[in-house]
Amino acid sequence: MVRRSWAATVAALPVGPRITGKVVSRQLFGIFIRIEGGPDALGLAEITAMPLGVGLPALGAAVPGVVYWLDARNHRVRVRLDEWQAD
Repeated sequence: MVRRSWAATVAALPVGPRITGKVVSRQLFGIFIRIEGGPDALGLAEITAMPLGVGLPALGAAVPGVVYWLDARNHRVRVRLDEWQAD
């Protein structure tokens, strides 16, 4: 589904807007997020953006963030989570 709806995802979620999503998977490299209002959009927040001492959000948690890159190769929306932003 994610691959088939990629064109709609790109149109609906350009780089820059704020999003909210639900954590659907936790991996060693980050979390996958089902983005609200996105047509089968799958977001990825990688741990490379996670500050020291902060953990991964729980499975099912609602998380806000910003779209910073559209990864056409892997059909993913890259997201920077608000809670991972430096003060």
